[in-house]
Amino acid sequence: MQLTTTLNKIRQHNPCSNGWKKLLKNLGKTTADDEPLPFSIILDSNGLEDVLWCCRTAPEYDQVWRLYAVWCARQVQHLMTDPRSLNALDVAERYANGQATDEELSTAWIAAKDAWEAVEAVKDTRAAKGAGAAAQAAAWVTAKDACEATWVASQAATWATKAIARAAWIAGDARGAEDTIWGTTQAAQAAKFREMVGDR
Repeated sequence: MQLTTTLNKIRQHNPCSNGWKKLLKNLGKTTADDEPLPFSIILDSNGLEDVLWCCRTAPEYDQVWRLYAVWCARQVQHLMTDPRSLNALDVAERYANGQATDEELSTAWIAAKDAWEAVEAVKDTRAAKGAGAAAQAAAWVTAKDACEATWVASQAATWATKAIARAAWIAGDARGAEDTIWGTTQAAQAAKFREMVGDR
């Protein structure tokens, strides 16, 4: 199954001018329409950040967006130092699959946010930098009232990437290698996203 949106749905959410023009140009169009537009094509055209933004146009796929967020956060769960962060991943995954309640998700969000703040409180230590970003990714996967599922996916992806880059730097990799690490991580996230939305 291939997940799709439309240009009209994207336009209704007021996309940034540059991203909108780029998408239209790559599609060979000058105006919006209601033709089904696969998310994989938006990914190819505009990249990961823009396609995650476009996910807000399709709330009917909120389960997919949250499961994607969980996948991103699980890539850095080895950096999570608080069991509340790990629990957040499990609860968010169960919630996406209809096996946890709104109340359970809300409770996990509060606990994961507390865990994140606890790590941030000792951010002056080098080891806390990667752990802090990982804890933030974990907190985002349980967010509900604070944002829509697409924002959850975007934030989890961003903070998981930051966690990986920071952890690599802390481990002794050259600071200049951070851009490469960032690019590699986002490439893996894009590949997973493509898998979840169905390729063309």
